[in-house]
Amino acid sequence: MQQKNTQKKQSMLSRFASYYKPHIGLFLTDMACALFISAVDISYPLISRKALYEYLTPESPKYAPFFILMAACVVMYLLRTLATYIVTYLGHTLGVHIEADMRRDVFSHLQKLGFSFYDKSRTGKLLSRCTNDLFDVTELAHHGPEDVFISMVTFLGAFAAMLFIEWRLAIVLILTVPILMLFVMKLRTRMSRTSRKVKEGMAIINADIESSISGARVAKAFTNEKYEIEKFEKGNGVFIQSKRRYYKTMGLFHAGMEFFTSIMGVLVLSVSGLLIMRGRMDQTTLIVFLLYVSSFTNPIRKLAAFSEQYAMGMAGFKRFTELMDTEPDIKDSPNAAELTNVKGDISFNHVTFAYEANETDRRNVLEAIDLSIKAGETVALVGPSGGGKTTLCHLLPRFYETLSGSITIDGKDIRDVTLRSLRGNIGIVQQDVFLFAASIKDNIRYGRVDATDEEIVRAAIAAEIHDDIMKMPDGYDTIVGERGITLSGGQKQRVSIARIFLKNPPILILDEATSALDSATEARITAAFERLSKGRTTLVIAHRLSTVRNADKIAVIDDRGIVEMGSHDELIALGGEYKKLHDAQNSFYLIK
Repeated sequence: MQQKNTQKKQSMLSRFASYYKPHIGLFLTDMACALFISAVDISYPLISRKALYEYLTPESPKYAPFFILMAACVVMYLLRTLATYIVTYLGHTLGVHIEADMRRDVFSHLQKLGFSFYDKSRTGKLLSRCTNDLFDVTELAHHGPEDVFISMVTFLGAFAAMLFIEWRLAIVLILTVPILMLFVMKLRTRMSRTSRKVKEGMAIINADIESSISGARVAKAFTNEKYEIEKFEKGNGVFIQSKRRYYKTMGLFHAGMEFFTSIMGVLVLSVSGLLIMRGRMDQTTLIVFLLYVSSFTNPIRKLAAFSEQYAMGMAGFKRFTELMDTEPDIKDSPNAAELTNVKGDISFNHVTFAYEANETDRRNVLEAIDLSIKAGETVALVGPSGGGKTTLCHLLPRFYETLSGSITIDGKDIRDVTLRSLRGNIGIVQQDVFLFAASIKDNIRYGRVDATDEEIVRAAIAAEIHDDIMKMPDGYDTIVGERGITLSGGQKQRVSIARIFLKNPPILILDEATSALDSATEARITAAFERLSKGRTTLVIAHRLSTVRNADKIAVIDDRGIVEMGSHDELIALGGEYKKLHDAQNSFYLIK
């Protein structure tokens, strides 16, 4: 088990190190300057020793060599200042590049994950992994190698110099290091654990904030502002407790480090005092050696700070890798081919689906569904809510994977074609419209990102939204706000419909596409859809049966599956479930 954990740790470190590869020039320049800084820090006490022993003797002071040496020190420290600037500037630049690369990778990976992942994930928590966690990783990426390198070079250089100056004192100091390292290793494990809890607490807060801001209008409508504050305070309390545990460990860590590094000076003074009193060491040697004590202890302090930084950074990187290691539940098969020249013959063959694949928790939403749709046909799916109409349509572009059975387009199993080509041939207008916080033009252009302005206008005209757009202050450049909040429900729906006109796919899925429109606009859009549907295969999900009475086939779906199928007139004549739905709706509208 221990070997497995070690391999996993090595793998994580190697993955972390791989992000330096594209920026190796910056990294090596940073390390070279860091090496120069360490060399200056190590050499200065030796220069002081030379000045004290050779140039500043009371019997024969040597003015010229002494001041030449001091001038060299000034030049040396000017160069050290330049190196410090380079380390600070290039080091942080390196960290920013690595953070950007990681954020690019995690964002690209999020685009690959399927609906089932987002069904179970909160937006705020995902946002936290893309922002807060990566900030700590950036700090580690910049300061980590630099601090460890400088500290190790300075530590070893200082120890070698101290051995040269007074080996007995050097041995006394080095004997304290193993005790210090045991202390550091023990607390670092605890810091890593508490640091991860802090990040989880921060993710909860971000998720609560995102949820509350998105639902602010609902909270105000129900006067539940106090409840939202209390809910936030609960998450905030979890964060405070995890942060307190982290700071408690950090306080113990820093207090212990201060004790060990301070006691080193006391040990040196104690042993050197004994040696001086016995005539085995002079006071000048003690002065020079004390200069090296700070050069010896400063790297230890820096390494201790690195342990804290490592705990925070690797906790963030672990959460990053967990997300990156989440495999898409739906992806291209190894031999997937492009779906081209689509005619639109669709066949559902004994399809079964459940949202939970685990057999113990599984409840089939669809079971053994058989449905054949000829190219160019319009098939309407009707029935009670929860019957699986939308789910059936989501299986066609492989937003979810079937448990058993198969779905084919033009005789090709959709699992044997690339997702990009499959979804590129299917246009969807959903009941829940999502618009980006951008201009109307950009939202329509999302249907085909290389479309011209003229094509966008034609799509808007076809979707019956052009006149509304032209009445807006900035026309097609009008910003629609978060989730299209500045538009009415009908306008948002028609913008989403314009996207499909622009995409112009051979297969259409209309999921309650006219649900937010008034009767007059609905009639115009329905007529436009009928024009668009000609020569295309269209699946229409509808609750208002008046919108689908002209469909080629109507399938009635409930929790038993497809219970009836036929044209409007055939199903009315059958006198079954469809007629019941039809009569119930007519009665409702008559009463209304």
